[in-house]
Amino acid sequence: MARRLAALLLMLALGCLLGILLLLLGSGDTRGPPGFKYGIVLDAGSSHTAMFVYKWPADKENDTGVVSEHGMCDVEGPGISSYSSNPPAAGTSLEQCLNQALRDVPKEKHMTTPLYLGATAGMRLLNIADPQASDAVLRAVAATLKTYPFDFRGAKILSGEEEGVFGWVTANYLLENFIKRGWLGEWIQPHRKTLGAMDFGGASTQITFETQDTIENPRNEVMLKLYGQVYKVYTHSFLCYGRDQFLKRLFSKLLQAESYQATVPNPCWPMGYNRSLSLSSIYDSPCTEKGRPNLVLNTTVTLFGTGNGNLCALHVSKLFDFTTCSFSHCSFDGVFQPKVSGNFIAFSAFFYTVDFIQTVMERPVHLPSDLKDAAETICATSWSELLQKAPKLEKRLPDYCAVSTFVYLLTTRGYNFNNHSFPNIVFQKKAGETSIGWALGYMLNLTNMIPAEKPSSHKSMLYNYWVLLILLFVVTTLTSLVTAICLLRRSKSSAI
Repeated sequence: MARRLAALLLMLALGCLLGILLLLLGSGDTRGPPGFKYGIVLDAGSSHTAMFVYKWPADKENDTGVVSEHGMCDVEGPGISSYSSNPPAAGTSLEQCLNQALRDVPKEKHMTTPLYLGATAGMRLLNIADPQASDAVLRAVAATLKTYPFDFRGAKILSGEEEGVFGWVTANYLLENFIKRGWLGEWIQPHRKTLGAMDFGGASTQITFETQDTIENPRNEVMLKLYGQVYKVYTHSFLCYGRDQFLKRLFSKLLQAESYQATVPNPCWPMGYNRSLSLSSIYDSPCTEKGRPNLVLNTTVTLFGTGNGNLCALHVSKLFDFTTCSFSHCSFDGVFQPKVSGNFIAFSAFFYTVDFIQTVMERPVHLPSDLKDAAETICATSWSELLQKAPKLEKRLPDYCAVSTFVYLLTTRGYNFNNHSFPNIVFQKKAGETSIGWALGYMLNLTNMIPAEKPSSHKSMLYNYWVLLILLFVVTTLTSLVTAICLLRRSKSSAI
């Protein structure tokens, strides 16, 4: 009798296992794979354009789900603002990456894939200097984008505040600080504190963070409602404080100090390095307009490196105004800023600068003093030594002294990070396999993929029921197997 029962239970267990297999196979046969949706964003920065292709599961409610970076392409050549005298070439420059997007996105998805172009501080500067040229460049890139079979939804210039906020959204979305998917498919709000975001581009730099303090200047306050949660965010974008533009301003100051002599010492360049620059390459920007000399701009001057870290820091500090403030607290240039609080993530040129210090110079960066000492060490290193350490970085290598010094002054004297708060900054390029920057946050906003209200769970309940049913089958199967084994053992014992 016991053997028959054991055999019956064993058959039941095998039947359950077979049922699970049929359930899974049947579910796959009837519904098929959920598939993916795609989105494309062209990040038209001041120094170059990058294209990002994103994808996400197509069966997510409100398209809310984990978006991942499916493909990425760096456009060859400079940023689109550099084509002000030949706007059609700005559109043509994008074609190589757009052709890659045709391959990255399945052909049957082309027509439903949204395509956006967002231009940042380079185009903001061009729009200040020559609005007609700016409009012509945007029209040219839009004309090119319309020739592709994607769902083109516009090319526009982002404000500095939009750039800052979308970068903040991207970082916190990728790190699942807003919402995440539970293991049974349900939505969970982790109630984590958000990360502040610091972006350092070619023409501007942004700082954005959530704060409970009063934001005294309304222009710096953004209220966001994401997944039913309200966030009060401080943001500011400093135009002309990006890597390329601050270097132009620095060169202008050095030339002024030496009365535009034919040869000018540059304490921020390493010993043994010199380069000739035309005045037009320095004074071709609204950022240096105030210092423009009454000289022919095709005049050439030669700057030679002296590698003096202290003198370099003195010149770089003059690019900031730390004295003017009509609010209770300011960062610099009279801009209100509440006290920095919580953790921060610093990306773009912040990451590349600190990565250079850590990997090439082999120095840790934990405290402000580490950053200061590293900058001084870079400044004191000769050109031949630097070139030996990092021959592949030759193009940007001479400027790491100035840029490291700038990052130190910006974070400490500008944003007021100290020994207590500076270690809360993480210098990072990606979260997982997805680049951190404004592009993903921009697409999430324009496609309404971050709803204001908390997502309901009814669509994911179907998934939950399948999981629970499978768990029930597994438990039944295991119980049957254990019972069968026990009965067989008992039967053997009684037979002995």
